[in-house]
Amino acid sequence: MTTLAHPLWRPISGCGPDCLPLPGQSPAVPVARQVGRAAALLGMLGLGIGLAALLPLLPTEERHAATRGWARATARACGVRLTVRGRLPRRRALLVANHVSWWDILAVLAVAPARLVAKHEVGRWPLVGLLARAAGTVFVDRSRPRALPATVARVAAALRANRSVAVFPEGTTWCGAGGGCRPPAGFRPAMFQAAIDSGAPVVPLRIGYRCGVTGEPTTAPAFVGDETLLRSVRRVLAVRDLAVTVEIAAPLHPGRAADRRTLARVAESVVHLVPSSSVSSRTEPEPAVSRPAAIPVPAWPQARPASAGPGPDAGSVPGRELPLAA
Repeated sequence: MTTLAHPLWRPISGCGPDCLPLPGQSPAVPVARQVGRAAALLGMLGLGIGLAALLPLLPTEERHAATRGWARATARACGVRLTVRGRLPRRRALLVANHVSWWDILAVLAVAPARLVAKHEVGRWPLVGLLARAAGTVFVDRSRPRALPATVARVAAALRANRSVAVFPEGTTWCGAGGGCRPPAGFRPAMFQAAIDSGAPVVPLRIGYRCGVTGEPTTAPAFVGDETLLRSVRRVLAVRDLAVTVEIAAPLHPGRAADRRTLARVAESVVHLVPSSSVSSRTEPEPAVSRPAAIPVPAWPQARPASAGPGPDAGSVPGRELPLAA
């Protein structure tokens, strides 16, 4: 049995209001359109709650299609365009991504319908929390570190049941701007143990945001500091030509003797070394999904071209079994 020995896990981001664009700095849509987007978002959240109650009754393929369709329709309703680069494996996987915004959740669901791992505070958010609970989100209570092994076991069980699981192993959001800003404390390795125990591949995802016809990077969707969720939502709904890109790297296939810390470091290097120049900057009237060749990644693991399909893209991660640690 895996044991627990680690300090209290409360990652803190150094990003704050200074990382966000100043009022008027990002191109904005008229107020009337902002109100329309807000109404559409509320409607889609309500639809999502109803859909989440029906998902367990649907076959796997129909369930995935319904989830993707809902997430993409929500993006379209909010004026956000989606671009996807790379290809997911056909089998279940542990999806790990950088964390910038609450919008990251919709971006992941639009690409790969999966159970989410989130901090337990999300379950108390208005509407969003209800939707998260209905969708079977695995909540992590970071104030109860002794509960972490049970949470990892739930994730492993979902993977064994052929359900993909998505996690943001940075543990909190940051602005994603680069420069002097950095992720809070690297990828936490605990959830990677679930992939090792279940024999599931780990798929690194990189989420990036751009806005305007020039496709300049933006921190407008970032949810950082003491900002309220409502204020962040209002800012996102006001942005003109906001685009989110999800870049999918080649899967990592850990062996049973893999070290989750090594696996976490490799996944983190893949996510944060993806060149930002590969992000599409084209504009379209509605969210569109494109699938060019897989994104470049560091020398290990090697990316596969999109036409190659799923498969063993990387060897197992060498290492040894260690007691579970966050």
